[in-house]
Amino acid sequence: MAKNALRTRLCDMLDIEYPIILAGMGGMGGPVSGPELVAAVSNAGGLGILGCAFLPPQKVEAMIKKTKSLTNKPFGVDTVLPGEVPQTGTTAEFKGELPSVASEQTDFVDKLREELGVPRPRGGKGYLSEMADDTVFSGDLFKEQIDVILEERVPVYAAGLGDPGFMVAEAHARGMKVIGVVGHVRAARRVARSGVDIIVAQGHESGGHVSRIGTMPLVPQVVDAVAPIPVVAAGGIGDGRGLVAALALGAVGVWCGTVFVGTYESIYEDYLKQRIVDGTEDDTQVSRVITGKQARYMKNRLIAAWEKTGLPTLPLPLQPMLILPILDGAYEARMADIVPAPAGQIAGMINELKPAKQVVEEMVEGAKRVLAELSPN
Repeated sequence: MAKNALRTRLCDMLDIEYPIILAGMGGMGGPVSGPELVAAVSNAGGLGILGCAFLPPQKVEAMIKKTKSLTNKPFGVDTVLPGEVPQTGTTAEFKGELPSVASEQTDFVDKLREELGVPRPRGGKGYLSEMADDTVFSGDLFKEQIDVILEERVPVYAAGLGDPGFMVAEAHARGMKVIGVVGHVRAARRVARSGVDIIVAQGHESGGHVSRIGTMPLVPQVVDAVAPIPVVAAGGIGDGRGLVAALALGAVGVWCGTVFVGTYESIYEDYLKQRIVDGTEDDTQVSRVITGKQARYMKNRLIAAWEKTGLPTLPLPLQPMLILPILDGAYEARMADIVPAPAGQIAGMINELKPAKQVVEEMVEGAKRVLAELSPN
């Protein structure tokens, strides 16, 4: 076995010990990969990435500063840059549009909340509604988030959705690296032309927003399409075997989400973590019901009820605004069979909660064992 076989080009680029990146997980419910989890992964030798999608700029800044207080290792920030959302507009304006642009869906949501037995939030407004009122779901928000990330000179920026080309030059001028996350070769070629430093090829097996293409066929095609830009594999990877497989496909490392959701440090309700611990590889489903974009979640009654009707979903950001009345009540009532729990198909591999450091260490040791078995001499 070659010496330091796990030290790839990714490690040298990012100044990390192991080619393991924590996916920047976050959404309307807030960050999942927060400062504690990010610092734990970075301190263990990987690269932690904050999940800051949809957070107001001041909250992004606060999370960055908190992370800096917990680690002196490199870390990153992930936001989303969906091209199809309006460039301007407030949450209140988008909510106000719903009755006129989606009257059928609006009426259905009111009836569905009652059918599912979801209570109204106490006081009439729940946690998610409060958060939504604090958020501008438009291009304005995304640009303001980027301004904060650039100002803080975070070592790595990752675009979980969309093309970060508009900020690459400024990021490079500040000594930062830029990652683009893609789900097909066409998108990989586009972000490659934009000058990103690293491309994450994320397959259908992953949790959250997913590709239509499986990880195994996607990764080598992206590797070939964008060479010599380094490619990181994502989707269905949760242990050392997956890490070695990713390297065999031509990737220089792995981007992992679900396996880190199942850690003590992740910002995830305990009952949702338990759903993943209790789940199998067949307990997830892909749906547009929650965000309007294709994403993978643990199966739940909300998604099943909507899918059964065949009613079309709305585009981002209207779909999440539409179902807020259901999500608010479900979150407050801790309804595990209603609250969306993004998770990948490796959920069946997670049988207990662990410290994030242990997850990194076990992945590294598992990969070393596989490599030793493949090269016994």
